[in-house]
Amino acid sequence: MQLTVRDLGRTDYEPVWRAMQHFTETRDDTTGDEIWFTQHEPVFTLGLNASREHLLAPGDIPVVQIDRGGQVTYHGPGQLMIYPLIDLRRAGLGVRPLVTALEQAVVELAGDYGIDAASRADAPGVYVDGVKLASVGLRIRRGASYHGMALNVDVDLEPFSRINPCGFSNLDVTDLARLGAERDLDAVRRKLLPHFLAHLGMRDADLVEAGNGIPEIRTASG
Repeated sequence: MQLTVRDLGRTDYEPVWRAMQHFTETRDDTTGDEIWFTQHEPVFTLGLNASREHLLAPGDIPVVQIDRGGQVTYHGPGQLMIYPLIDLRRAGLGVRPLVTALEQAVVELAGDYGIDAASRADAPGVYVDGVKLASVGLRIRRGASYHGMALNVDVDLEPFSRINPCGFSNLDVTDLARLGAERDLDAVRRKLLPHFLAHLGMRDADLVEAGNGIPEIRTASG
């Protein structure tokens, strides 16, 4: 199985979300799997069952209600978004193993930098001494995944103080730069991808590098 990799660059949130939805709704048995990397302009996103009580003071940052699981979180520049668009049925992959693959890829990446990180059974994501480094939120539709993981690389953490991140009022957040690891998103992407592939049972040879930018959304009329 081949996996197409796209680096979308810096994007607004909603067009990428809509493109993921469209990709998932229109894919068929012949559609290859993809993984999209991006960083977003500042935005708060609310999961399907998120309580607005956790949205404390959004101020000038837009709020978007979306269709992933989980509560409220923040996305912004300096945060690497990892979006796996995978036909789970075809891959013989369950939701929990996909979450574990995302989490363990970040745990191993942190280990490459000498950082002791771990996942938690009671709260998805990756943590360093109880402080959140990466968050996970997926949607499964028609047997395929979209949304994914947000890894804090070198991000302004102030907006996290405007919310209860992931629904926790006392949850602190950090990033790789503050942990003394790495500030460059492209370097992190290159180091993270092999770890993720290994947990999917894939190798670099299975990758297809695609052009940059959000894939064009085609309608039935062309």
